[in-house]
Amino acid sequence: DDLAILIGRGEGLQSVPPLKLSAARNNAGLTQKEAAEKLGISYQTLSQYERNPSGVKLGMLQKMSELYGIPVEFIFFK
Repeated sequence: DDLAILIGRGEGLQSVPPLKLSAARNNAGLTQKEAAEKLGISYQTLSQYERNPSGVKLGMLQKMSELYGIPVEFIFFK
């Protein structure tokens, strides 16, 4: 699993607090609709990712981190 390699602990995305994704988006000054358009997904999909990050693929996490101006590690570590 690419994600387990990325975080190096094999914990998966279940450890991601859902508020971190929405907080990062809000801090970037983006609405769900704006962010979803830039990410190439529906706002419903983004909303689902923000509520339950366990479904987010590594590639999408990388896109989100670039769009929100945060390192991917922010999503996993405090």
